[in-house]
Amino acid sequence: MLQKTKAIVINSIRYADTSLIVNCYTEDYGIKTYLLKGILKSKKGKFHKAHFQALTQLEIVAYHNDKGNLNSIKEAHIVNFYQSLHTDIVKQSLVIFLSEVLNSVLREEECNKELYHYLETAFTWLDTNGKIANFHLLFLLNLTKYLGFYPDTTHNDYFDLLEGKFVAKPISNYFIEKPEITYFQTLLGINFDALPNMNLTALQRQQLLELLIQYISLHLQTFKTPRSLAILQKLF
Repeated sequence: MLQKTKAIVINSIRYADTSLIVNCYTEDYGIKTYLLKGILKSKKGKFHKAHFQALTQLEIVAYHNDKGNLNSIKEAHIVNFYQSLHTDIVKQSLVIFLSEVLNSVLREEECNKELYHYLETAFTWLDTNGKIANFHLLFLLNLTKYLGFYPDTTHNDYFDLLEGKFVAKPISNYFIEKPEITYFQTLLGINFDALPNMNLTALQRQQLLELLIQYISLHLQTFKTPRSLAILQKLF
């Protein structure tokens, strides 16, 4: 069936010598996988491989099937032309990291417009802002809201990662305490525009990132630690 929807490219994998398999998170149908035959061979085709770089925002017209086979795209247009996301070397590293995270956590073929709009807004902000050192921290924390395990917002001496809540004493063996809990709390409830005012050292940023990765891992069995994590830690 031919269907029109907005879509964000999660990743693309080379298939044979001339084709791509592309995973997209669509606004109306959740995760969909498409086979783009011959896209790497022809320079005069209706698509260009640049359309399918990770995190690109598209509007597509696609054939979706219900048999578990690969889908196909008839039309694809970029709806938000990034200015720096694919050219700035630091942002490129973030794109690789975010692509790996999303490929690991987004599995459902069902509509979640709130999640789609969050991703749309987050990537647009990342593209248009320069002070991005803390972006990935807030992105990961906010992502848990749409995955079903955002932390409660009450404050206490400890945050139990397994329970997903603040507690007076740890319930499990996985918890955050001082000093890490202080800057974990500062992320709760803020938006991306507040990030430049969040002063963290490189070590604090690294510790908080590791805790957020652990938090997601405890709540999602499908989640795999991104291979690009080490690169990101060096950059920030």
